[in-house]
Amino acid sequence: MPQLPEKFIATLSAELGAKECEALCAALNTPATTAIRLHPDKGAAQPASSRPIAWSEGGYYLDERPSFTTDPAFHAGAYYVQEPSSQFVGHILKPIVARQPKLRLLDLCAAPGGKSTLYSSLVGSDGLVVANEINRQRAAILADNVRKWGVGNVTVTCNDPSHFGGFEQWFDIVAVDAPCSGEGMFRKTPEARDEWNDGSAAMCADRQLKILQDIWPTLRAGGTLLYSTCTFNRSEDEGLLERFTEWVGEDEIIEAEEVEINDEWGIVCGRVGAWQTFRFMPHRAEGEGFFAAVACKSPSTGGKSRNPKSRKSIFTAPDRRTAAELERWVKDPQRFKWFAVNDTYYGYYAEHADDVKILSEVMTVIHSGVCMGQIFKGKLKPDHSLAMFIELNINNINIAEVDHSTALEFLRRGDIGITADMAEGINLVCFEGLPLGWIKRVGNRSNNLYPNSLRILNF
Repeated sequence: MPQLPEKFIATLSAELGAKECEALCAALNTPATTAIRLHPDKGAAQPASSRPIAWSEGGYYLDERPSFTTDPAFHAGAYYVQEPSSQFVGHILKPIVARQPKLRLLDLCAAPGGKSTLYSSLVGSDGLVVANEINRQRAAILADNVRKWGVGNVTVTCNDPSHFGGFEQWFDIVAVDAPCSGEGMFRKTPEARDEWNDGSAAMCADRQLKILQDIWPTLRAGGTLLYSTCTFNRSEDEGLLERFTEWVGEDEIIEAEEVEINDEWGIVCGRVGAWQTFRFMPHRAEGEGFFAAVACKSPSTGGKSRNPKSRKSIFTAPDRRTAAELERWVKDPQRFKWFAVNDTYYGYYAEHADDVKILSEVMTVIHSGVCMGQIFKGKLKPDHSLAMFIELNINNINIAEVDHSTALEFLRRGDIGITADMAEGINLVCFEGLPLGWIKRVGNRSNNLYPNSLRILNF
């Protein structure tokens, strides 16, 4: 493992004190923790040889790192591999979400999707998560993880934060997991040590401030702003909050509801004006380095929610016959609205279908709702997203249950042949009741419809 940068140690020592710095650096040279977060709607049970994460419902430490690639449950979206400290954002927002149904949450800098999938389960099907990632390649990974999670209430966008400016007071919660110098990942990602330099923190802090300034107008009066980084550097954490508060004005930011913390968790709590802050340091809390802070926009800021002007129209409503075919694939069709984009059909929870339409007419959207598939001769050819969707109506679909070795061959996009319970036409391949994807039987052969881009290459 590369040595910790000397300048990093010196800066940390000045901020924390020599003794605290020494303990933290020692912890950074120990193995990183491995943790997962179970999907609350896919029936996953607590894994063997695991311990609950105190601040995360459904989160578990694993005693050893398994081969996730060879676990069909991983590919089914039954759990997400997520660093334990970062799961704390759910603990912060849970009481806020519980009191406020049908909310809109903006998750900025969202790739690869750990927090986005957490938020999608947290806000539920009547809420909307807009997960934005400016980097196109990382946004594609984010979209893949959102599809696999399968809640159906996430819109993935690929835009600069400033592009959201037209959505004035539109979001109830804005969560900014800001790009940072990554000091908190020195243990989990050793190569980050070599990439670090003594100017990166200042550069990152300026970028973080610009992101918060760009996105502040989109938060409604009384809404919640959640800021986080994976670094220890004060200039990107408490110092950044001080700079932003000075820019926006102290009267514009008020305290959020106090987040309850158990002292045994080892989280270092603090205050920066109206902000409640939380520091995770590996020698105190069981997780990687992480910083989070929460505050609210003052209700007295005034103004009204406003939609930006549409630049394009891309949604087309299906005819009655097509809508009837789409409806039979979901559990409660009355809850959904259907739209076509070119020749592909999508389903949206009715509560936020209009919001997704507005976003799609203004922003660069690369995924939204649940992609249903295409219609051929009046019948749906289902997309992989529909197989992952938690509202899929399995009562109208033939199930082809497979064993572990056959599941892996399916995930490699190999030929698994004809199984005893495989019917003519479309079948849902499942492993231990978990949907993996589609296969089509045509006489004595089968066509594996698992996406080529997702297939397992090596294991």
